[in-house]
Amino acid sequence: MKHHQRGISFIGILFVGGILVCGGILAAQVFPTLVEYQAINKAAGKAREGNTVAEARSIFDKAAQIDDIKSITGKDLEVTKEGDKTVVAFAYNKEIHMAGPAFLLLKYNGRAK
Repeated sequence: MKHHQRGISFIGILFVGGILVCGGILAAQVFPTLVEYQAINKAAGKAREGNTVAEARSIFDKAAQIDDIKSITGKDLEVTKEGDKTVVAFAYNKEIHMAGPAFLLLKYNGRAK
């Protein structure tokens, strides 16, 4: 009687391993942008404490220096008032080069109120 082999072949292991490596590389490039988004959201929350637009932008810029935020500055914020509360909104794009002409475009936006 012949026994049928079961399991994955060497080529299959290489294929699955290649896909996992590509996914890991992609995740390693996206993760820092998510951390920066969290820092921007936190800085926008601090900027709400400003009473004027210039003060809110100044507070954001100071927090951005501490957290090393490079994607946006205080000038990029949209500061408005809703009732007696200051609302700080932001939106920005982040491009990650993948290979050749291929890029991954991440669009981030947030609002602290």
